[in-house]
Amino acid sequence: MYKLTDLELGIYEKALPKNISWRERLEIAKDAGYKFVEISVDETDERLARLEWTNEERIEFTRAVLEIGIRVPSMCFSGHRRFPLGSENKETRKKSLELMKKAIELAADLGIRNIQMAGYDVYYEKGNEKTRELYIDGMKQSLKWAEQAQVMLSIEIMDHPFMNSITKYIEFSKILNSPFLTVYPDCGNLSAWGNNVEKEMKKGITEISAIHLKDTLAVTSEFPGKFKEVPFGEGCVNFVNFFKILKKLDYKGPLLIEMWTEKSEDPIAEIKKAKEWMIEKMKLGGYYSC
Repeated sequence: MYKLTDLELGIYEKALPKNISWRERLEIAKDAGYKFVEISVDETDERLARLEWTNEERIEFTRAVLEIGIRVPSMCFSGHRRFPLGSENKETRKKSLELMKKAIELAADLGIRNIQMAGYDVYYEKGNEKTRELYIDGMKQSLKWAEQAQVMLSIEIMDHPFMNSITKYIEFSKILNSPFLTVYPDCGNLSAWGNNVEKEMKKGITEISAIHLKDTLAVTSEFPGKFKEVPFGEGCVNFVNFFKILKKLDYKGPLLIEMWTEKSEDPIAEIKKAKEWMIEKMKLGGYYSC
């Protein structure tokens, strides 16, 4: 049974052991002290297949969530990396929308409230004005389905220049004009692009539905940046200052530690260590005192 707490700190599915059941995965996250898990539907055939789960598989998943008592309120849907909404290939765009519709339907069945979408028009193709307009068209259709299902779509601030600031998100938010569109900032991605993090967070605070916590290496004229698998404390993110910003803005929404330790020697030890490290930074920033 869900009970409100002072800190909603979750863990990304890809931080947890990979080849186990969802019941086992949720038990591990709960035992490590996390309040929720974010499920991944990425571009691999293995995880895209979740969009085809049978009714029995959906029931099994939701039963595990209720019985174990740990939520899965959000989905990281990065299947659009492989099948982007802005692709100039008509068949790719058709596939992209098919996946989007299925993701919304799956979310509705599983009780997932928020689908986090990667903020780019195309990934493996070269973007241009046409791909941008096609992306907008695809998002408009996606939001119509989301509104029908009462499932929030949130655009992540990315490792890609197309959507690397909350300022850019707001431009699209004005165009798309939907109450079911929000922004999902990633403190690592925001920092790596040299944004003024406090100004960006303040600008988007009324549209933020969740926040990713990860470290990154900054983009420079000689270096493209590193946006994944940077150990906490070894990147460019000033976590103490970030939590001071959240305190100042009175942010009370979910915070998700994003890691990719599912194939490490001891992912359980990794997520426990990450939680302890992050809570220490929260306390130093005055965001969390318990």
